[in-house]
Amino acid sequence: MKDLPSFLSLLEEEGELKRIKVPVSKDLEITEITNRICKSGEDKNKALLFENVEGYSIPIVTNLFGSKRRISMCFGLNDLLQLSEKVEELLRLDFKGGLLDLLGKGYDIFKRVKEATSVKIVSRPPCQEIIYEREASLKLIPIPKFWPLDEGPYITLPQVITHNPKTKKRNVGMYRLQVIDEKKLLVHWQLHKNGREHEEIARSLGFRQIPCAVALGGDPLCIWAALLPLPLDLDEYMIVSFLRKQPIEMAKCLTQPLYVPASAEIVIEGYIDVEERKLEGPFGDHTGYYTPPKLYPVFNVTAITMRKNPIYPATVTGVPPMEDYWMGKAVERFFLPFLRLLLPEIRDINMPAFGVFHNLLLVSIRKRYPGHARKIINALWGLGMISLTKAIVVFDEDVNLERTDEVMWRLFGSVDWVRDTILTEGPLDELDHSSSYRCFGGKIGIDATRKLKEEGYETEWPKIVEMSEEIVKKVDEKWKDLGLA
Repeated sequence: MKDLPSFLSLLEEEGELKRIKVPVSKDLEITEITNRICKSGEDKNKALLFENVEGYSIPIVTNLFGSKRRISMCFGLNDLLQLSEKVEELLRLDFKGGLLDLLGKGYDIFKRVKEATSVKIVSRPPCQEIIYEREASLKLIPIPKFWPLDEGPYITLPQVITHNPKTKKRNVGMYRLQVIDEKKLLVHWQLHKNGREHEEIARSLGFRQIPCAVALGGDPLCIWAALLPLPLDLDEYMIVSFLRKQPIEMAKCLTQPLYVPASAEIVIEGYIDVEERKLEGPFGDHTGYYTPPKLYPVFNVTAITMRKNPIYPATVTGVPPMEDYWMGKAVERFFLPFLRLLLPEIRDINMPAFGVFHNLLLVSIRKRYPGHARKIINALWGLGMISLTKAIVVFDEDVNLERTDEVMWRLFGSVDWVRDTILTEGPLDELDHSSSYRCFGGKIGIDATRKLKEEGYETEWPKIVEMSEEIVKKVDEKWKDLGLA
């Protein structure tokens, strides 16, 4: 599955794609249709291929990854929960040993990842079947306007490719791009993102321009990988090669010193002017609110290349649940083995849709000693992009974090708000509109585990009401005859 057309064919074979032949406008109408489908329930929630976009010959596809089944198919899996197992198998991790053992494994892991990743350069790639240089114009592409108060059309499912100006290492990020005219875009890379760090490094070195390419489509894993919050100078495309267990095919850009996925549908080449900044937004974001206008750098188009019959991929953001929840769920499953490597007591994690990724993280652990949950909370706040999480709640290992009813019951039945909460201040996601200061504000950690005497709980923690296994088995045997099924 090395490109978008093959993925769409697979989705159609499996009944996961709906072709829309009725003429629709790229502005607002596609959003309303997709939003209804995202919230319609599992049976009706399908990927949507709009074949008749008014004023354009290029179709638009939305909701590609908007269900558990479709995001699993992206990885070649039957169930998304298998992704953690696949990563563990590829890395051959056993999660045992002390700190020195883990540090030794860390070197071994990076060696294995490097050995398992490779690149194949394609000289005549599909993404360059049609080439526009002097005549390059963003008007060639059906870039939608999504919500009524959006400042303009937005590219929402891009792979924004830049190199660290100092180390020359590649970064791929999913940073939305606002169209301001036929030759210019605004790049919304937030303060904590690697692309933004590239901008700051370039400015410190006295560079005015950063070569940049925006790839659309290709292997669906390339699209998803742009979401990965990897450390600076770790290449997201190498994760694609690692998971596919085969070389990723790349092609050299025509006007910029960069390489892009050879099977991309459309590539926009250009450069980012780090000295020219314009107001970007508002934009109807994945938080369910409009992100207010802020200054961001300008991307200048130098070329546009595409397949002969390209398909434009887009994602619709808005009030959750939307497609981005399932893309984020895959990121969660991918990183779980690495979290367990650092913190072996972690059993599972869950970032619910209503938490919009950075607002809430649920964690279950095998609790062994007083203060164990607090150790986990503080450790997680020190790890990468999890440092931006607004609330972390820690449960015992027997809690099913995917069941909201169980999570809420155990939370409110296990917490003394004075004893079991940590209130602190720290970095927050730039999209958090509720904080008093930009990117900084209040955070809460909650210990929802069973309490020990050493934690101030003087009596014995009560047992959960459960039926005996013997009676459960007897009723199971009689269940069909009871006429209640």
